[in-house]
Amino acid sequence: MDSVNVNLDLERLLLVVSLLAIASVALSQVSVRTGIPTLLLFLFVGMLAGSEGPGGIHFDDPKLVESVGMGCLVMILYAGGFDTKWASVRPILARGLSLATVGVALSVLLFGVFGVYVAHLEWRQALLLGAIISSTDAAAVFGVLRSRSEPLKGHVGPILELESGSNDPMAVFLTVTLMTAAHEPEILSLPALAGGFLWEMGLGGLMGLALGWASLRILRRPLAIRGLHPTLSIALALFTFSVTALLEGSGFLAVYVMGVVVGNGRFAHRDSLNSFHDGIAWLVQVVMFLAL
Repeated sequence: MDSVNVNLDLERLLLVVSLLAIASVALSQVSVRTGIPTLLLFLFVGMLAGSEGPGGIHFDDPKLVESVGMGCLVMILYAGGFDTKWASVRPILARGLSLATVGVALSVLLFGVFGVYVAHLEWRQALLLGAIISSTDAAAVFGVLRSRSEPLKGHVGPILELESGSNDPMAVFLTVTLMTAAHEPEILSLPALAGGFLWEMGLGGLMGLALGWASLRILRRPLAIRGLHPTLSIALALFTFSVTALLEGSGFLAVYVMGVVVGNGRFAHRDSLNSFHDGIAWLVQVVMFLAL
């Protein structure tokens, strides 16, 4: 009897998920005609389906949403890096990275000033809120750029892609640092901040380059079952993120850099893998924004 109930619950869950996904895809057509960001429509569908909307689905598990969001972001950053053309990024590399680092830090400071003098927050709280909202969302930027029928003029598109794909590490670093500083104020010293920043970003970049090169060599080797290439590619991306994070480097930066290295390499199934990861990126964007 228990197994029957479990099966019925699973069937209902799959039915709800499939209907929400179909509704999200259908509404994405509205985005093309109206210019409304597709991911905003995905979020809207999730709100309608939630406990405060007509759907009445009660879902309140922040830890699960955090895990789902991180896993989805890894796939989105990898797909974004995979589709990034090094020839278009190289001329604007300095500008994109400065926006992803100095730009994020300035955003935090400006919001901190606003929070202290206008909202009357304590300065650590103001800076923490600034760090939380300082980075542009890679999923939203990639989604909007991919859905545009006409490319942006000049270097605007590549700058946006590079900045959104590489600013999360800076925002995460500042957020974690400021949260830790609430209990350990000495961590806000300039030497400690500089050392932590250089370690996380430096290790993330180096691990992305090294594991990207190794992944490219692996993906060039023929497999007995050709259909396993996408599985291997995803596994390599997850391995890069997790190993770098365990070493206290920036796993998000590592997986983005790895995607750039692999996507700009030459191997037999690169184009088909690019299409596969683009589809996976859209799928996880639907899942992430519905869950949010």
